[in-house]
Amino acid sequence: MSDQPTVVLVHGAFAESASWNPVIAQLHARSVDVVAAANPLRTVTDDAAYVRDVVTGLGRPVLLVAHSYGGMVITEAGSNNEQVTGLVYASAFTPDHGENALDLSMKFPGSTLGDALVPSPIPGGGTEFRIQPEKFHHQFVADASADEAELMAVTQRPVTQAALTEPLPTETPAWRQVPSWFVFGDQDRNIPPALLRFFAERAGSKGTREVAGASHAISVGAASAVTETIVEALAAVSNGG
Repeated sequence: MSDQPTVVLVHGAFAESASWNPVIAQLHARSVDVVAAANPLRTVTDDAAYVRDVVTGLGRPVLLVAHSYGGMVITEAGSNNEQVTGLVYASAFTPDHGENALDLSMKFPGSTLGDALVPSPIPGGGTEFRIQPEKFHHQFVADASADEAELMAVTQRPVTQAALTEPLPTETPAWRQVPSWFVFGDQDRNIPPALLRFFAERAGSKGTREVAGASHAISVGAASAVTETIVEALAAVSNGG
């Protein structure tokens, strides 16, 4: 498998790197090289710069994989980046130039995230959001056990309002430059499934998996579907597209 790109996993808002653990375990079982980046969740520009640094530091081709808001980040970080061979959007935003996560989330009806959020002021100015712990299970990862959801609620990382409202800076989003694959659930309460289908169609998806009954936290509730999508993408990019 040494000729394959390294898989770089980028988590989204209200999660952290360990949210990829079920997928990482399955990829390791297939001898796939994986790095889970710690997405700062501060601004699209800064978060993408960090991920770009991670990619540069690896010094080899990568397949960027993102969940949720992480899609904003890999779309920016992968733009005009010769190391990036492909993209996998796992229940993730797939923005075009000038689009932001907040506006996109309201493009189609269905998201109930707004009512589950609690804001907190950031010292020095600004606001960040987290999901109310008592609503986390139902809102974010309804297909996980109560114990799993409780742990994820406690370890969730907040996202800033600035990150959710910053328009995608690049005029050439990565999905217009390299092939992309999509996997998402039809019971996503954060990003409407209709929006995720729209993203896949607009990007000319090379392969789309819509998982019946899967929640927003697709890497936990439907890890096998995410893994299969990544493996499919790896096979394609390793063979030149």
